[in-house]
Amino acid sequence: MLDRCLDTLSAELTSQQLSSHELFVIDNASADGSADMVRQKYPQVKLIDNKENRGFAKANNQALKQVTGQYILLLNPDTEILPGALAVLIDFLDNHPQAGVIAPQLINSDGSVQLSCRDFPSFIGMFAELTGLSRLMPPGSKLRSYKMLDWQHDSEREVDQPEGACLLIRKELFDKIGFFDEGYFMLFEEVDWLYSAKKAGWQIWFTPQAQVVHHMGQAIKQVKAKMILFSHKGMYRYWYKHHRNGKGYLDAIIYGALMTLAYLRIATYRLRTMIENG
Repeated sequence: MLDRCLDTLSAELTSQQLSSHELFVIDNASADGSADMVRQKYPQVKLIDNKENRGFAKANNQALKQVTGQYILLLNPDTEILPGALAVLIDFLDNHPQAGVIAPQLINSDGSVQLSCRDFPSFIGMFAELTGLSRLMPPGSKLRSYKMLDWQHDSEREVDQPEGACLLIRKELFDKIGFFDEGYFMLFEEVDWLYSAKKAGWQIWFTPQAQVVHHMGQAIKQVKAKMILFSHKGMYRYWYKHHRNGKGYLDAIIYGALMTLAYLRIATYRLRTMIENG
């Protein structure tokens, strides 16, 4: 998937004549030959070859501290850039000075549109999502708002947190509000950072005029249980940083509830996997 990602990205850079650019790949101690593939097929790439898995936030920060361009494209390895997407994203930031981040429409492997944007997490919204209530509610219910289930992602609009699979960001934002919080290992670090960007007065936008294929979940499907744990720990850190507001007496309750729910999700996932595999 990384090979395909770099291939489509390189083709897009060439077709749009975007000659002034630099490419970084951060390899977090993968064991599938990805780093060697990059060295052999993409010598123009600046490869950061970590000897241990440093997590999403730390690994991205390694490259972010070296970049020099006006705009920074954060791109997951399980993506494919479709023709014209980069030009649309760059043009949007060029013409919207208050926009600090622009996200494309993400397309599933089967060609359907991913519902890739979210509201910022709230206690009610996350409770409804984690318990499944959001999908039981009728259209228009506030309990469906976290994942924006009543919007088909077919119009250009300002949003809170688009999925981090593909984001074009002004370098100026990182210069002003800092890099990703390395207290997050993986998941919720981009939510935390986007929340800080919005608090600082920057706009975050989504446009369906640019499209990127996202083979969702492929990069983490083999470590699903760990990802559930990282996600719930990330939720707790996010709550602690942005919504605790003197409610320290809730720390143990919130953490305990999130971890209990995480292990229930893991047990359900493993049971379902066993049933599917016979």
